[in-house]
Amino acid sequence: MPSSDPVGDMLAMIKNAYGRRHKRVSLTHSRMKEGVAKVLRSEGYLEDVKMVADEKKPERKYLHLYLKYDNVGASVISDIKRVSKPGCRIFSGVDSLARIMDGLGVQVLSTSKGIMSDRQARKERVGGELICKVW
Repeated sequence: MPSSDPVGDMLAMIKNAYGRRHKRVSLTHSRMKEGVAKVLRSEGYLEDVKMVADEKKPERKYLHLYLKYDNVGASVISDIKRVSKPGCRIFSGVDSLARIMDGLGVQVLSTSKGIMSDRQARKERVGGELICKVW
């Protein structure tokens, strides 16, 4: 059954996988999920992101997200929250972007220039839809 919030499902899968100390999360591919995953990787919350085609059906693609842990085995992500939901979209201008945990966390935004972190959005001077917060 298709989900009404695939990005929310992705974030829940990441959070649950960290709780169970998994090394990898596999999920169906979409450009939005891939964009969020690449931002999380560039900000240091994921080890790697790979897109893999299904062997039996090459048109079906999957994302493999490799989770990152510190040297003691604790997860790098303390918490991850969905901000904008399908029933209630939240938008923010560049001047009203809040800093998460005094700059230790990151917000992921969908902007007219693509999916990016709040740091990059401030640099590019663009606002957009707040997808999630990570710290």
